[in-house]
Amino acid sequence: MTKFGGKTCLITGAASGLGRSIALAAAAEGATLVLTDIAAEGLEQTAAAARAAGAAVPVATTADVSDYDQVVALATAVHAEVGSVDIVMNVAGIATWGTVDQLTHTQWRRTIDIDLMGPIHVIEAFVPPMIAAGRGGHVVNVSSAAGLFGLPWHAPYSAGKFGLRGVSEVLRFDLARHGIEVSLVCPGALATPMVDSVDIAGVDRTAEAVQRGMSLFMRHAVAPEAAARSVIRGVERNRYLIFTSGDIRVGFWAQRYFPPAYTLAMRGLNWAMHRYLTGKRGVPSR
Repeated sequence: MTKFGGKTCLITGAASGLGRSIALAAAAEGATLVLTDIAAEGLEQTAAAARAAGAAVPVATTADVSDYDQVVALATAVHAEVGSVDIVMNVAGIATWGTVDQLTHTQWRRTIDIDLMGPIHVIEAFVPPMIAAGRGGHVVNVSSAAGLFGLPWHAPYSAGKFGLRGVSEVLRFDLARHGIEVSLVCPGALATPMVDSVDIAGVDRTAEAVQRGMSLFMRHAVAPEAAARSVIRGVERNRYLIFTSGDIRVGFWAQRYFPPAYTLAMRGLNWAMHRYLTGKRGVPSR
C-alpha cells in the first residue's frame, strides 16, 4: 500500500477544486505538501489551510505546467528544498468543448498544452529523481470520463485526457521495476470552479439553455471533497483506475463488455446535447 504519512507529495492545480481538496486530504494523512498552481491567491489559501491543519508545506509556488521552463525551474527549487518527492499528483487541467467546425486552433492547442503536455512536463522533471532516489513512489494522473468515453463536444478535452491515459498505461509497467506505482483518476461530474470556466466554442454561456444545462450538470456532480477521499483511498490501495463516482465505473464496464449499449448511449447523448445547446432538434445518427 502507498502511505501518505511521512511522504513528500507534489500536487499541481492545488489552488482550487479537486486539487485543493486532494491537498487537504493528503495533509490529513500526514503528507508533506509541495503545491503549485497558476493562481497565486488560491494557492496561498490552500497552503494556509493545510498549515492550519498541521501539515508541513515547504513549497507553495506558482507555475504554469504548460510552460516546460517554468516546470523545470519549479523542480530545481523543490529538489533544492526537500530533495526528490515521493508522490506526484498531476491534477491541473482545463476543459474546452465544442464542435469541430466551431473550435479554433488556439483552443485545441491550449487544451493539449495544459491537459497533456503539462503532466508530461511534470513527469519529465520529477520522476527521474524519484527513480534515482530508489525509494519507490507513486504517480497519479487525473484524467476524466472524457478520457474513457466519446463524450459529445469534448474532442480537445478528450485528446488531452485520452493521451494522459495512454502515458499512464505505459508508465504503469515501465515504472514498476522501480517500485513506482501509477494511478489514473477518471472523475465524472465534479462540483468545482472548472464548471464556470469551461470554454464552449460557438456557444453563449449566458444563454438560458446553457445555464439550465449547467444546473442539471451540477445536480449530478460530486463534491470535490468526496472525490478527493476516493482518490486518496485508491492511491493508498495502489489501484490503477480510480473512479470518483459509480456512474463512470458502470459506463466503463458497459463499454468493455457490452459495446452496443455504449454506442447507443453515446449517440443518444450526442443528439441530446446538440439539441439542448443549439436548439436544433435534428435526428440521432445511426
